Amino acid sequence: MSTAHIREQRSPAELRDLAGTAGRELEEATALDVLRWAADTFGRRFCVTSSMEDAVVAHLASRAFPGVQVVFLDTGYHFPETIGTRDAVEAVMDVEVITLTPRQSVAQQDAQYGPKLHDRDPDLCCALRKVQPLEEGLREYDAWATGLRRDESPTRAGTPVVGWDEKRKKVKVSPIARWTQDDVDAYIAEHGVLTNPLLTDGYASVGCAPCTRRVLAGEDARAGRWAGRNKTECGLHG
Repeated sequence: MSTAHIREQRSPAELRDLAGTAGRELEEATALDVLRWAADTFGRRFCVTSSMEDAVVAHLASRAFPGVQVVFLDTGYHFPETIGTRDAVEAVMDVEVITLTPRQSVAQQDAQYGPKLHDRDPDLCCALRKVQPLEEGLREYDAWATGLRRDESPTRAGTPVVGWDEKRKKVKVSPIARWTQDDVDAYIAEHGVLTNPLLTDGYASVGCAPCTRRVLAGEDARAGRWAGRNKTECGLHG
């Protein structure tokens, strides 16, 4: 990336004020305009995070900010299709994929906590394999983009287009927050965007293999995650 995309680091107070103003001003903006604002405002201190369920936000961001960094969490428990989607995104899109890994391998975690921690304490497993590595990986950024949508589940209904991530002291950008699944499908069809093959095999939301199942008719998109447990989020988003 050129030096034109380098921005000075801002204080948490400055970032919080920026998030509040942008959240109001960009509520009705297109996803591409939201990402252009982020690229112009933060330059290389902005990244996109992707679970590689699909590459819609990564594709949008590459149009707004060619060469944008796309951060992917390799938990060690992903489906092979998810890793394949990541590799394909890196190969065909104008992005730089940054793969984050937990401090411990799955084997090391099993040795310390016992096998299948995800079955016994999924919150701790997510904290170790998702939340902690993301927090460490985002330290060099002032803002990050997600693919959160309000229609995905009740817990995401209030997702702002631009908000303040109090826990990480960063601006959190959700450019497709107002999109519906139909909007996502239309964008994928129009631009030939890569998607995880599991989305055509009954999975509506793709996470770690041990904690993800196919959804049933009438269920919301997140119902296949941690099914049968009082858990709907991994901790990355509050």
